[in-house]
Amino acid sequence: MTTRTATARYEGLGKDGKGRISTQSGVLTDQPYGFNTRFEDEPGTNPEELVAAAHAGCFTMALSFALARAGYGEGTLTTRAAVTLEKDGDGFTITRSDLSLTATVPGIGAEDFARIAQDAKANCPVSKLLKAEITLEHRLD
Repeated sequence: MTTRTATARYEGLGKDGKGRISTQSGVLTDQPYGFNTRFEDEPGTNPEELVAAAHAGCFTMALSFALARAGYGEGTLTTRAAVTLEKDGDGFTITRSDLSLTATVPGIGAEDFARIAQDAKANCPVSKLLKAEITLEHRLD
């Protein structure tokens, strides 16, 4: 079993507040976040961007391992995740994560690739975590 941690600190309340996010690995250390980084273009990060990064990374790794199990030995996978945050009553909900994949996998057929990619989408741990619509479009070069 693996457990990873991150911390968030928010000083001030509401739109006037400012936050900082750090991760256990140190890849993020006191990165700013707040209303302006989430809903406007102020430099910093936001939860949806971090979810998108986690989903793109998780799915791509799951697909890589699935392709290796299927006997493919080389290739390149590039995934973009677009996470949508929508108003939901007085709050917000992440309603979807749209995965867009470009892949080069020598020797694989389009049908096999699509089947393996759909399985990876359904079974990567972040996909299982999200209670949102998850789409996948892919291009096999």
